This record gives sequence, C-alpha cells and structure tokens, in this order.
Amino acid sequence: MDPINENIACNVNSCAYHREHHCTLNSIKVSHSCDKVSAPKETQCASFQLGDHGTDCGCR
Repeated sequence: MDPINENIACNVNSCAYHREHHCTLNSIKVSHSCDKVSAPKETQCASFQLGDHGTDCGCR
C-alpha cells in the first residue's frame, strides 16, 4: 500500500489515490475546465483516477 502524502490533502473518496484524507501520489496535475479561469470551481485534479472506494461524494 502506498504511503500517504501529507502535503496533498484530499476529500475525494472515490479517487484511487485517496487514503486517510490525503493523496498517495508524490505530486498531482491541476488543469482547467474552461479557457479563462476565474474561480477554483473551474479547475480540476487531472491526476484523478476512479478507484473502488465508492462513488458517493455527497453531491445532491
């Protein structure tokens, strides 16, 4: 099992790299979802990979 990276906090339980509210990757790639970024919601973790931790993110 990969160790957690305490420098990368994460609350996306459905990611394959998520463990104990942190990421197990050494680094992540952040990308944008539109041409001109003006708010955090317009960015995303491009390192995300769907895992088997479940998919319920509480989004309703």
